Amino acid sequence: DEPAWNIDLAKFRVYLKRKYHVEKAYYFLGFVNESNQDLYESIQASGFILVFKKHNDAMLGTKKGNVDTDIVFTIMKKLYKKEPFDNVVLVSGDGDYSMMVDFLIEEGKFKKILFPNKKFASSLYKKITRHYFDYLANIRQNIEYK
Repeated sequence: DEPAWNIDLAKFRVYLKRKYHVEKAYYFLGFVNESNQDLYESIQASGFILVFKKHNDAMLGTKKGNVDTDIVFTIMKKLYKKEPFDNVVLVSGDGDYSMMVDFLIEEGKFKKILFPNKKFASSLYKKITRHYFDYLANIRQNIEYK
């Protein structure tokens, strides 16, 4: 078992820029909660663009903010509209993205998926080569909050 550790988002943003030349880094969040304002400001101050899931009033507070479809839709919309972007770097271990990752690799638009946890990286990614993935634990010394 990997001991818990925290990512320094500012260091992580610098890492993404230097290692993968990430110009725009999006941070998708489930829903807006006024009590988390400091967190949102710190994410933005670290250089990420915050994207909140849209909820109708009836859903607020009742459902976790599942952002998977928002992420997939945002990327596929950019492809469909032929908006210029080089490559996607995704941070997730969730298998929900595997079809999109496979497609982006085919299209030459995928750089890397960074798995937060070796234990919970979806088996759906087993067929992608090592070239397309890494684990955050492998770069821990560069991005850990101390």
